[in-house]
Amino acid sequence: MARATSSKSTATQEWRSVSPAPVVLLYGNDEYFVSRTEARLRSSFRELTVDSELVSLNAKDYSKGELDLVASPSLFGNSKIIEVKNLASMNEDFLEDALKYCANPETDNMLVMHHSGGNRGKKLLDTVRASRKLLWVETKPLKTENDKVTFVNFEFREHHKKIEPQAIRLLVAAAGNDTAELASACLQLINDGPETITENLVDIYYGGRTEASAFKVSDAAVAGDSRQALKLLRHALDTGVEPIPLVGALAMRIRNIARVHGSRGNAAGLASELKMAPWQVEQAQRDSRRYSDVDLSNILRVLADVDSQLKGESADPLYSLEKAVLTIARAR
Repeated sequence: MARATSSKSTATQEWRSVSPAPVVLLYGNDEYFVSRTEARLRSSFRELTVDSELVSLNAKDYSKGELDLVASPSLFGNSKIIEVKNLASMNEDFLEDALKYCANPETDNMLVMHHSGGNRGKKLLDTVRASRKLLWVETKPLKTENDKVTFVNFEFREHHKKIEPQAIRLLVAAAGNDTAELASACLQLINDGPETITENLVDIYYGGRTEASAFKVSDAAVAGDSRQALKLLRHALDTGVEPIPLVGALAMRIRNIARVHGSRGNAAGLASELKMAPWQVEQAQRDSRRYSDVDLSNILRVLADVDSQLKGESADPLYSLEKAVLTIARAR
């Protein structure tokens, strides 16, 4: 999940439970986590203060002295929520003023700065990391399948609902790499679904998406069910699913199998080493028993050829993908 980094000297909080502080730095470019964190901070700060004022600054086109000006007490004594964007493009004036402010922040205000990533303003980043008084919250995207599975489980636990493991797999596949899309899907199922969310229910809601369709095609192909795999493939193409993402999803499934092929370690250990979810490792280990090294090499070569043909628009999508699916399904 998008968590704050842990350090003995750094004050860090997880985005879900972040509390107001005089200075908060959000680090990462996932807009969903950024917006959720900012909204939580605003709401919590306004519960503690009366008539707080929201002020926005841009670190890219910042003018010298702006921060001190907006942070200074007003005639009416209102507290300020000062939100600063574009720290990844900050100018030298902002860096100088921010460093000065962080050394002695106004305790009645809350300064919330967002840095999308990189090392621009490294001295400011290092200052926040090294201080127990300044708060660091990571807002990076969910990178691994394990991160996404953990996120979904937390969303459902928080609302006192259950979701089956296979349903999580399909939901994660359907949402792709968009955290906001995944969160929205979770919320819809939480609000509209029964106490326990099943794979069948997720399929009804999201089964027509490219990622979900690829998930079902790859499941059938890897299981050796060529007839079902081709049926699902043709249905996917007939309902508007794009062929290139489909072949990409098939390739990812086979690459996971290749990564664990012949391994003897347990799923938990390999998951950490390979940055995969434990269930992914277990699935890939089961699937790998159907394939030899030669099979996997041949399949990956076919998938690369199909991908190249599709991108060059020199082959019929159905024919190319059928070839890939049959190669996967008929391997022994």
